[in-house]
Amino acid sequence: MAKAIHSMIRVLDEHRSVDFYSQAFNLTVADRLDFDTFTLIYMSNSESSFEIELTVNKGTTEPYELGNGYGHLAVCVDDLDSEYKRLSDLGYSPRDIVEFNKDGSLLARFFFVNDPDGYAIEVLQRHGRFQ
Repeated sequence: MAKAIHSMIRVLDEHRSVDFYSQAFNLTVADRLDFDTFTLIYMSNSESSFEIELTVNKGTTEPYELGNGYGHLAVCVDDLDSEYKRLSDLGYSPRDIVEFNKDGSLLARFFFVNDPDGYAIEVLQRHGRFQ
């Protein structure tokens, strides 16, 4: 059996990205591994053992091209409306809240916000399969 443990994204500015994930999602640095040509920063919180791995390639000065293959990361929260306001107040400009229905029932309520490198993060209200 496999267990999902982390997802890696490449970031341009370590401090800017660590600040974003700390402020936006209450993630803290669980480990930081520095190598000659790159640094790995693992971030997590007490909600889950799953981690975000931020990879900083030293010497990279241009933003990464996300291409058309990247989809998004997703997190769930207890109070979507207060998280939307909090992220807005922090200046992160989340997109509008969306209600997604199937067969007349609420499937999901969510919004997206982008990190400093342009990666999309879906923020979902805890509901149904999104716990």
